[in-house]
Amino acid sequence: MDPEIKQTLITAIEKLRAEGHTVTPIAFEYLDYLVPAYYILVTAEASSNLSRFDGVHYGYRSPNTTDLMSTYKKSRSEGFGKEVKRRIMLGTFVLSAGYYDAYYAKAQKVRRLIQQKTDQILKEYDFILMPTAPEPAFNIGKEEKDPVVSYLADIFTVQASLTGVPAISLPAGNNSKGLPLGLQLLTKHFNEQELLSFSKYFVEL
Repeated sequence: MDPEIKQTLITAIEKLRAEGHTVTPIAFEYLDYLVPAYYILVTAEASSNLSRFDGVHYGYRSPNTTDLMSTYKKSRSEGFGKEVKRRIMLGTFVLSAGYYDAYYAKAQKVRRLIQQKTDQILKEYDFILMPTAPEPAFNIGKEEKDPVVSYLADIFTVQASLTGVPAISLPAGNNSKGLPLGLQLLTKHFNEQELLSFSKYFVEL
């Protein structure tokens, strides 16, 4: 984690404690499984949901086609960007007959464990506070050559997506280079009003 983000988190915790709040560090043993489980499930959904964009029923239709097969191929190859194509291919792979149990079914089991652990924490505490990302905002125009590096930047944001709990990312100032930093709060299901109220209070601390 970027040292300035870590310090921003520590400062926020100190402010909360000074205001009388109880802030306790919690070990989350499934942290290393968040990104792998999320990207298996999200690419599977992308593969399934984007299959309707075939150039016939929905989505972009290539003008350079001669028959049905070329309509499918060219519409999808021209209409989808590189990252979308990557996710469709990965999703199709994890949903295929030979790999479904090894990847997709296992990711669903991991998701259930993450969900149970998160619910357990939120039974004892009102909110989970953590960074939004392990590094500051990217420079405008920066393109990461290795997509896995970009995926790993989601390590703190995907927990809310996997568990379905409400979450909010809040501005936490800028680093020494002027790039924005963020902290996020997660809370239990149907606790959105308390999350928004506490977020306003947190930002004004």
